[in-house]
This record gives sequence, structure tokens and C-alpha cells, in this order.
Amino acid sequence: MDLTLTPELAAFRDEVRAFLDAHKDEYVDGVPKDMKAWQKTLIAHGYAARTIPKAYGGFGAEPDILKSRIIAEAFIAANAPRGMAGQGISMLVPTLLEVGSEAQKTRWIPPTLAGEILWCQGYSEPGAGSDLANLQTKAVEDGEDFLISGQKIWTSTAMQAQMMFCLVRTEPDAAKHEGISYILFPMSTPGIEVRPLKTMTGVAEFNEVFFTDVRVPKSAVVGGRGRGWFVANATLKHERGMLGDPNATEARLKALIELMKSETVDGQRIIDNPVFRDRLMQLQARVLSMKFNGLRTATDDTAGLARMVVKLQGCELNHQVAALAIDALGELGILYHDGPYLRAKGNWQRNYMFDLGLIIGGGTAQIQKNIISERGLGMPREPKVVPA
Repeated sequence: MDLTLTPELAAFRDEVRAFLDAHKDEYVDGVPKDMKAWQKTLIAHGYAARTIPKAYGGFGAEPDILKSRIIAEAFIAANAPRGMAGQGISMLVPTLLEVGSEAQKTRWIPPTLAGEILWCQGYSEPGAGSDLANLQTKAVEDGEDFLISGQKIWTSTAMQAQMMFCLVRTEPDAAKHEGISYILFPMSTPGIEVRPLKTMTGVAEFNEVFFTDVRVPKSAVVGGRGRGWFVANATLKHERGMLGDPNATEARLKALIELMKSETVDGQRIIDNPVFRDRLMQLQARVLSMKFNGLRTATDDTAGLARMVVKLQGCELNHQVAALAIDALGELGILYHDGPYLRAKGNWQRNYMFDLGLIIGGGTAQIQKNIISERGLGMPREPKVVPA
């Protein structure tokens, strides 16, 4: 890839920088004062939902890798918030663009991009985590509807979400990976019960969700009945890309560097301590390699193996960046919740614990390594334990 800026690209970079300078009063420390208003502004200027068609609420630009990179680098340098992300915008929207019907795209993408609808993901079950195809939540036909019964677990944002995209078994006699359908429905539908699960962060970020004869129209199925496994894997691809986003990791590294410049021990900046500086340089090298791997996958349609490592490396690297921040803070690193000495509102401590969960969520590190070795490197499949 030629990364030389043409006059056109240089002008575009200046345009992005001018936008950020003109709107710098709309965010503080990388957080917008009004998230929905900021999202609307970004979409209007093409800095969020850039390539999503205008008919579906996006900006409607043609894909341009270099312009996307210019936007990312300018926002990182300015410590400016990017557009909204999450399960709806980052996972469901691209899935609908790939396999959704025209009615589903028109109905769900615009309000999701605008932040008006929050989604949760109904995938994992108590007996179907890493072995997701073992899911047992069933959908029984009743005229033009399905009646859904079963349970999901580890459902992020289920307490706040208005909608769920969910995997259910519509053909119980089909093979394990078949007979699954991908279906959309409101969380306000009668028969849904949500029970929060508090994590070690102190917040109920996950939930159990129970379904008892939840009535959903058959028209809510995405990609065709019985093709849920295919659709689910499209979503998982986008989920793993979101969890391993190199732009987010680069922004976090920048914040770490600023922290190490401002924190001192006996009058010496942490960044001037050779032990801490060496750890920082190692992480910086890995963040750069992750960044360039992202550019590689964006320009090489054959880079399948390179894409497979994104989630694995991204989540582990984010956790290690947070770990260095906590170590650099010394005794202040163990603080949590609130207090006069808390740094960054406790985000480093929260990220350290939350990122450990992301190493498990979206496919555990062990599962990711199996995928890389078996699908990417062509190694023999992991042997299965045969019951005695």
C-alpha cells in the first residue's frame, strides 16, 4: 500500500482537523457531552457510518481506506470520541447489510445508527457457550408466529436494550449446526424476564434472559429460516473485529503515555523509569503491529489468517495496556469506585477487570487459537474427548 498523501488526501486531512477544532467544545477527555447529538454530527460529516448508504441513515461515501485511516488518526491525536459502537451498530447493522431483507434494513438500520435503539445479543446459553451450536432455546410454529421458550446467559445490555437479535432452534430434528434461525424481537415482548448478573467490576454488565412462549412473527427471521448459523457467523466476524479494534487500542495507548508522563514517584516521571519505559515500548511495538495488520486486512482479500488474530491479540493487548497503567499508578492503582485520588474516574481499574472478561467473550482465547490453527494454518482438528 502506498501511504503517501496526495494533495486531495492532504486537503481531506486538513478538513478533518478543522472539524475537530471547530467542535472541540462538544466533548471532554474523549467523551461527548451529548452522545446522540455527537453521533448525528459525525454521520452528517461522514466521520461515522461513512460507507453506509444514505437510504439507511448513513453518510453514503464510497469505501476509501486511506480516508478512513486519516479520520482515525486525526480523532486519536485530538482525543476526540469516535461514533457510537456496540452490538447494534458494530455487529447487527453490518449483518443486515449483508443478509437482511430490504424491509429489515429500512426498518432497523437508521434508528440503530442514530442511537435511538439499543440492541442485545441472544447467543450463549448455560449449555452452549463455546459450543454455541448446542443451543436449546426453541421456537415452535404457531400460525404466522413462533413461540420462543428457553434461556440465554451472559447477555450484555439486556436490561437497557429495546431489541434483541437472537439464535433459536426452529427445526429440532435437524443436525446441530442446522435448523437454527436468527430472529429479531423487542425486549418488551410478553414472556421475557431479565435477571442481572453483577461482575467483578461491581456492575451488572451481563444478564440471564428467560423466554416463556414469547410470540414473535416469522417475518422477523433474518437470512431465511434454518440459516441462522450462517448469519450468526457473519455477526461473529463483525463482533471480533469490534473487540479487537486497533483504533481503540491505539487511543488507549496514547492515554497510557499521557498518564505515565503526568504521574511521578519521588519527583521522577513514570515514563522516565527505565523498567516502566521498557514495558511501554514493548506494548507500543505490539500496538503498531496490530495497526499495520489492520491495514493489511483492509487491503488484502486473501488475508484470512491475519483477520483471525485480530480478536485474540486485541483483547489481550487491551488488558495488558490497562495492567501497565495500574502498575504505573502504584498504590493509587488499587483504588476503585470513587475518591479524591482516583485517576480517569477509575476507568483504568474498570478496564483491567472488564477486558479480562472480553478475553473470554466473543470466543475465548483458547477457542480463537483453535480457529487460527485449524482454519488459518490447516492443522489437524482438536481431538474430542470420547465418553467412557
